[in-house]
Amino acid sequence: MTALSRARVLSVVAGVLVAASVAACGASSSGSSGTITLYSGQHEQMTKAVVAAFEKQTGAKVRVRFGEEPELANQLAQEGSASPADVFFTENAPPLTLLSEKGLLSPLRASTLAQVPSADNAANGQWVGVAARETALVYNPRLVPASQLPHSILDLAKPGWKGKLALAPAEVDFVPVVAAVAKVEGDGATVSWLKGFAANAKRYNDNEGIVAAVEKGQVAAGIVNHYYWYRAADEIGQAKMRSKLHYIGHHDPGALVDVSGAAVMKSSREPKLAQELVAFLVSRKGQEAMVHSGDWEYPLVAGVAPPPGLKPMSSLGAPDIPAASLGDDRRALALMQRAGLV
Repeated sequence: MTALSRARVLSVVAGVLVAASVAACGASSSGSSGTITLYSGQHEQMTKAVVAAFEKQTGAKVRVRFGEEPELANQLAQEGSASPADVFFTENAPPLTLLSEKGLLSPLRASTLAQVPSADNAANGQWVGVAARETALVYNPRLVPASQLPHSILDLAKPGWKGKLALAPAEVDFVPVVAAVAKVEGDGATVSWLKGFAANAKRYNDNEGIVAAVEKGQVAAGIVNHYYWYRAADEIGQAKMRSKLHYIGHHDPGALVDVSGAAVMKSSREPKLAQELVAFLVSRKGQEAMVHSGDWEYPLVAGVAPPPGLKPMSSLGAPDIPAASLGDDRRALALMQRAGLV
């Protein structure tokens, strides 16, 4: 097990303002008050669950602007110091890295950063990991037997997978996987892999589309984040699912554990309350609210149990690639462009 693996153990409309939770109830346990604005690229159900728990505990109010994280990050960059955002909450780390590079984030409290493994935080302390998701292959056993499942994500570029795969290049969760392959294999090999993968695959809009296509037998397999399969299974019952998940493991980039994170914007007019919200996201209560939201992501705080049925984080065999080392997406997107995917 790598050092990172050990550390990990211990669609929506942009620009629409929505009410994030029910009215706050009870007195504020921390004496907080006021209203802040959260820009969230995370899933609505999870965001609403943790925001509702935060409002109940503090008596504060949180306005949420949902959107796809690349668009929200670009909007925040354009708004700069005039942004109404106090906190940014993402599905993946690269948009946070981008805003950090632009000098738009504030340092987080040391006590907040200490709640999760250091490999899941920004090295400069400007964003903190909140949740984790595992890259996996969803496959249909009727179309691909277990004996033919790939030992590496690179195998998906081989001719034997021609016409059998699903690919969603516009899915934001796919970009960190490309970044991980590039980090391990280099740019040239990554472009070759992407071209081979694309030649073998049918295109879909997102991970939900991939899971549905594999489930229906339209394609044999596709790369997704684990929770998309669990959310589908939660709707119809796991016993009724025709597809399964294959975890590549053995530190392959196809076993990437990616991190969802949060940061306080330097533009915040309520920096104290913004810091409290981010701290709550990595508190035991915040993590438990996330776990019980039905979103099926892994908590990062030690002692908080993941949703029942998830493969233990210690057995995932993730590569030793800290979330912050994935960069700001620009390298990965450039490689995807070279391969003709974007």
